[in-house]
Amino acid sequence: MKPGLHYPHETPPAWGEATEIAEGVLWLRLPLPMKLDHVNCYALDDGDGWTLIDTGINSGRARGIWEKLLAGPLAGKPVRRVVVTHHHPDHMGLAGWFQEQGAELLTTRTAWLFARMLQLDAQEAPPPEQIAYWQRCGMEPRVLERRRKERPFNFADCVWPMPLGFTRLQQGDVLRMGGRDWEVHMGHGHAPEHATFWSKDDALVLAGDQVLSTISSNLGVYATEPEADPVGDWLESCERLAKMARDDHYVLGGHKLPFTGLPFRLRQLIDNHHGALERLEDFLDTPKSAGACFAPLFKRTIGDAEYGLAIVEAMAHCQHLYLEGRATRTEGADGAWLWQAACG
Repeated sequence: MKPGLHYPHETPPAWGEATEIAEGVLWLRLPLPMKLDHVNCYALDDGDGWTLIDTGINSGRARGIWEKLLAGPLAGKPVRRVVVTHHHPDHMGLAGWFQEQGAELLTTRTAWLFARMLQLDAQEAPPPEQIAYWQRCGMEPRVLERRRKERPFNFADCVWPMPLGFTRLQQGDVLRMGGRDWEVHMGHGHAPEHATFWSKDDALVLAGDQVLSTISSNLGVYATEPEADPVGDWLESCERLAKMARDDHYVLGGHKLPFTGLPFRLRQLIDNHHGALERLEDFLDTPKSAGACFAPLFKRTIGDAEYGLAIVEAMAHCQHLYLEGRATRTEGADGAWLWQAACG
């Protein structure tokens, strides 16, 4: 087989339907109300019930699709466990809903704490530290002014209330699901303590958003941890996971199509980010805010729908150069961090 990515299942399941990826492993899709309009979930047959990998967001539409799945492809057997790869709402969103129906929640401690903190932290207006952080990023004045006035996105808007109690997943754990033993390996960068699962019995990998086939996972610096280095964390994770990757691994990701060619994809993602960092370094010949750095990083026009994710990713790449000693950081008159290549 030629090097590169290959897609054994080229057509995703329709809403409310399932595709059998391997014996005892079903691929499901749930809708998202954004440009990336879906999230992949997986159901693993444990005989007397199901283990779900991720859940989709909490919406009436998503719950209706789950009801159809539970009565149809999941054959009326109960969901006994929900395994959540990371804390983002399109993965954690209905974990609490399943818990209320008797399922056990398994996830990492960081994912559970982060999700429950965010679920309880509902805001009617952006707090001052959030506005200050947007200014640090060099957010466009028109966007900043609009965001000052509008109700911010709240995690609780699309995450079912999370009851107390979960089972912790840690690096190196082995979990029995769908007739297989899966070894847990953590990734970082896209989300802290992101769990991936590697079958010890065949070539399946449940990757969540740590490795996707045709898009790069968002790596953002947020007001919750403004000095973080998600780009460095993510590159370290990719290099570490690459040591285990095989060409025959069938990677079941959180978005887009499942694929084979994992070593190729990890190297492609690593090289793409190093290339973006080099372009950014060249671009920072004079001081610039992160909000002015979209062109070298994304090489396409960023619209309003992508602006929020783009600016935190630009911030992450600027900060990685700074933490590596490849750029300097000073404060501009408007409160924005201004980044300049160290050799500039």
